[in-house]
Amino acid sequence: MRQLRSLLAVSGLALYSWAQPAPKIVGGPYTVNAGPRSATVMWVVETGQASVGLSPEGMKPAPVLHAEKITFSGLRPGNTYYYQAFPGPDGKGSFHTPPAGEASFEFVVYGDTRTRHEVHRQVIQGILKYSHPDFLVNTGDLVEDGSDSSLWPVFFDIERELLRKAPIFPTPGNHEHNSSDYYELMSAKPYYSFDWGRAHFSLIDSDLAGAGGTPGERDSFWRAETAWLEDDLKNSQNAAFRFVVAHHPPMTAVRARQGANPHMTALEPMLEKYKVTAGLFGHDHNYQHYLLRGVHYFISGGGGAPLYDVDLPPAGITQKVETTENFLVVRVSGGKASIEAMKPSGERIDSAELR
Repeated sequence: MRQLRSLLAVSGLALYSWAQPAPKIVGGPYTVNAGPRSATVMWVVETGQASVGLSPEGMKPAPVLHAEKITFSGLRPGNTYYYQAFPGPDGKGSFHTPPAGEASFEFVVYGDTRTRHEVHRQVIQGILKYSHPDFLVNTGDLVEDGSDSSLWPVFFDIERELLRKAPIFPTPGNHEHNSSDYYELMSAKPYYSFDWGRAHFSLIDSDLAGAGGTPGERDSFWRAETAWLEDDLKNSQNAAFRFVVAHHPPMTAVRARQGANPHMTALEPMLEKYKVTAGLFGHDHNYQHYLLRGVHYFISGGGGAPLYDVDLPPAGITQKVETTENFLVVRVSGGKASIEAMKPSGERIDSAELR
């Protein structure tokens, strides 16, 4: 046993920190914040382990993780770049930069990859087999508990081959628990936007429970975020397509969850006012597609978490609902966009034209 460094008593818990072997890479490489002129390549290093428990005999170990990153600047729009993040073949990867103006591209939407790791792996294999995305949009709940550092190496191991080929743009879910690990490892903000060709993407944090410790703090966060969203949509009216991404959907076919997200339902008039093409959501572990007053709403929460029944589809707006694992493939070409919902096997669930 290696030399003991420290022993702390915290609220009756025993916490040990030990001298550690050399750091090892447990995630990546992957690309975030890909823009027309710059992109950030990241990888995750385990620098050690710590343990905590109610007794020295009952302690649970957890890896100590650190995100390494480098931002490449001076890039050109609409190109594929290849990189070497760290030595050896495992450090190789590539990413696309957003094209300027009229261009064809493809992206994938998926989410709720938090549990059933073998199913999560099947979803990733399906994406790799049936799509060639320029980038990825994750609708949240990447892991079961964002503050449990032992879960992030599992996520990155499963997604490794996909993430080394396409930049990821995530939005936080309720299972991220507003954790510092999520924001460090994803180099993300609670809400942000980006452009890809003539499409504009607005990603927001819909997890009000994690936005503050008091009702006042949560209300303040939501007011600031929705004011930002309206300004962002108002300033993107020249885009051919506008997509809003969040974890919680404004409507659902899951009976037990209907009416559970009134803050999201309240956004519907804003999405209509600013002619949003589609809302992309997760949270419900199935596939759902609605069309309401010109706006498409897609729920893709079939990335691995236990499936929910679609037992009460909303009348008059339902296009397709199905209890199944899934991901979305969106193809944009000129003034047209198509979206295809697929099972990991390659079977098509649903499709739609977005104009």
